[in-house]
Amino acid sequence: MTTIIKKCTSEDLHELQIISIETYTETFKEHNTPENLAAYLEQAYPLDKLERELGIPSSDFFFIYSGEHIAGYLKLNTDEAQTEPMGGDALEVERIYVRKAFQKLGIGKQLLNKAIEMAQQQNKKTIWLGVWENNDNALAFYRKKGFVQTGSHSFYMGDDEQTDLLMAKTL
Repeated sequence: MTTIIKKCTSEDLHELQIISIETYTETFKEHNTPENLAAYLEQAYPLDKLERELGIPSSDFFFIYSGEHIAGYLKLNTDEAQTEPMGGDALEVERIYVRKAFQKLGIGKQLLNKAIEMAQQQNKKTIWLGVWENNDNALAFYRKKGFVQTGSHSFYMGDDEQTDLLMAKTL
């Protein structure tokens, strides 16, 4: 399987919205009410919000292609774009999402490696992320890659308060 990772631009906006909604729904629909999921998707992935996020200099989106198909995507944040105040020495992996058809093929690992590469290029000392406390597959993956839990924060799926575990890895 040949893969290519490509930085997203404003021309990728519609594809970014499609894959965001698709992968988020695939991952979390079984664990949330349709109403809460719909409320979250409407808040998180409208085109105007994604367009603003694409324009933030300290945020980067990347698609990973398997052949001609977008298999997943990655969103990274540094500096003031981080969703938690982690400082200038940290890089946040805000999103790693892989389409169901491409899971268990090493796509997530390639995206995480891209995040680590970007952090190293920017001389960051830490890479961190938040993972839903009940996402056992993701938690196992990140622990295997050397991430450790450093805290937690509340996350709202519609009106349902959930907990994300904050995990970090020193580079």
